[in-house]
Amino acid sequence: MKGTVLSLSMHWAVGDLLGSGGFGRVYELTGGNQPAVAKFVPKAPGADRELLFVELEGVRNVVPIIDSGEYEDSWVLVMPRAEKSLRQHLEDHGDVLDLNDAVAVLGDVAMALVDLEGSVVHRDLKPENVLLLDGSWCLADFGISRYTEASTAPDTHKWAMSPPYAAPERWRSERATSAADVYALGVMGFEMLKGHRPFTASTIEEFRELHLHHNPPALDGVPVALATLLVECLFKSPATRPSPENLLARLNRQQAAPGSGGLAALQAANRSQVRRQIEAERDASIAATASEQREQRVAAAKVLYERIADSLRDAIMDAAPAAELAQDRNMGRARKLGWVIKLGDARLTFSNCSTGTASWGDWQSPAFTVDAWGELQVRIPRTYYDYEGRAHSLWFGDIQQAGQFGWYETSFMLLALSGRRSTVDPFSLDPGAEAAKAVGSGMAEYQLAWPLTKLEPDNLNEFIERWAGWFAVAASGQLSHPSSLPERPPHGSWRLS
Repeated sequence: MKGTVLSLSMHWAVGDLLGSGGFGRVYELTGGNQPAVAKFVPKAPGADRELLFVELEGVRNVVPIIDSGEYEDSWVLVMPRAEKSLRQHLEDHGDVLDLNDAVAVLGDVAMALVDLEGSVVHRDLKPENVLLLDGSWCLADFGISRYTEASTAPDTHKWAMSPPYAAPERWRSERATSAADVYALGVMGFEMLKGHRPFTASTIEEFRELHLHHNPPALDGVPVALATLLVECLFKSPATRPSPENLLARLNRQQAAPGSGGLAALQAANRSQVRRQIEAERDASIAATASEQREQRVAAAKVLYERIADSLRDAIMDAAPAAELAQDRNMGRARKLGWVIKLGDARLTFSNCSTGTASWGDWQSPAFTVDAWGELQVRIPRTYYDYEGRAHSLWFGDIQQAGQFGWYETSFMLLALSGRRSTVDPFSLDPGAEAAKAVGSGMAEYQLAWPLTKLEPDNLNEFIERWAGWFAVAASGQLSHPSSLPERPPHGSWRLS
């Protein structure tokens, strides 16, 4: 690359490689009317040229793009050569800046965010992208941030952020606003004053957990007003962080003489309130993340449920083409995952998939979580012995290992001593108070008649053979009460803690 001549709107000679990263390589340039560098950005499918070379005229404290174009398989962004980056400045000062220096950096960057609000979000604010140019600390790499937004590459958004500085909403793949840049600036402020970031980790997964669920450490030794401001920048909820305008105004007041008397007491009270608020923000973020994870699990549960239902249905219809297949009419307008197959007087029913938060009633809730459930049953007209068939429950949960979710089959029976009988035996139960009694640690009228057995969608042979057999017996008029219950030992098939 060195020695290459770039013919853009001006002619540039490429010099030494200055650095490289995930979004391109930076080279020294000569030949223009000022010292310059070029960033070569690999082209990605769908990257939009107008977004890539966004104009930021009139925005203060932003490193401008002074020339642009294409070279082979890369976009080229030409910028003035800065004196140094904030990362280099930190390294020059032992990773800690004095108060006035840190406030100056924060103020310059906040000024840029004020001018950018409502038009452009940087999305990758960090010390490497803050450069000292003409005496001011300026934001760089706007072309790259817009480039990552425009790209349609499947992994782009997953990696289009720097984990140590990424706001909680970025980890949830929510739309980034200026609040995400304010969060990153809060991380940078913490880093400049304490010599380390508020959250340190060795993996992306650890960073996600910390940003979403953990509070930053206290900023001891930092003036109350500035420490409080930076803590507010690190709130989990974007809506509760200071706006860029509010942030800049408060930074401009940092050079004022420290308060005394009533003002000092009020600052301390405000700091206590902020600490309480950040605790609440963390709890809300945990709840939001739990809801997000549950939605993802439910989506996966429906896909797996459909595979199980389709595999059984297709096998039954292949073996008995004279059978009549119909949708479950109890499903209404819901996505039709369920069905009914009739053969003679027998009906094999695979219900629709229900989802929600299991309500276990007043009985002790089990250790595991259930996100979705359904029912599989084979029914016959009631016999002389007051019998109508059998039904099994299908539960999607982390039944056997915490955090490992899948579909499980089980069924229930009434304790003989209860004096009660059921015409469907064994029978199904949705996750609730009655089912909680069966999987609890004590003796109750409801018990498991079948162990909680995991269904692997790619290995359903035993499951299909078993239900095909029961359906065949029902169609021949010979289905009857099981000779004994439970039919298989259920104990130990679910976790108790």
